[in-house]
Amino acid sequence: MRRLVLACAWLVMLLPATALAGKADVLKVAVSQQGETYRFDVTVAHEDMGWDHYADAWEVVGPDGKVLGVRTLFHPHVDEQPFTRSLTGVKVPAGVDRVTVRAHDKVHGWGGKEVTVEVPR
Repeated sequence: MRRLVLACAWLVMLLPATALAGKADVLKVAVSQQGETYRFDVTVAHEDMGWDHYADAWEVVGPDGKVLGVRTLFHPHVDEQPFTRSLTGVKVPAGVDRVTVRAHDKVHGWGGKEVTVEVPR
């Protein structure tokens, strides 16, 4: 039994530290209309660990799965968690009253907590 415990401990030490941060989560979304387009202020949480594992994007997705806008995040936010970034100029088609915002990280891809919001008209 002791050998099994030691073997498991050894395997855990071999895992890359970058895999331990988990997926990126969207915590909050604020949407405002700006003429015929929209501004999205999105708060994301992720245990950024440096350049190899950080939240590197978030996107606005319509109910049909079509991506309406993408905000690329070009650097880790190790000391700024959670963080909020904006995206302007997002065109939301007529008849679409709800969109979903999801975040992406360099290791796990999409899959953390998503937030669905109503689009003001």
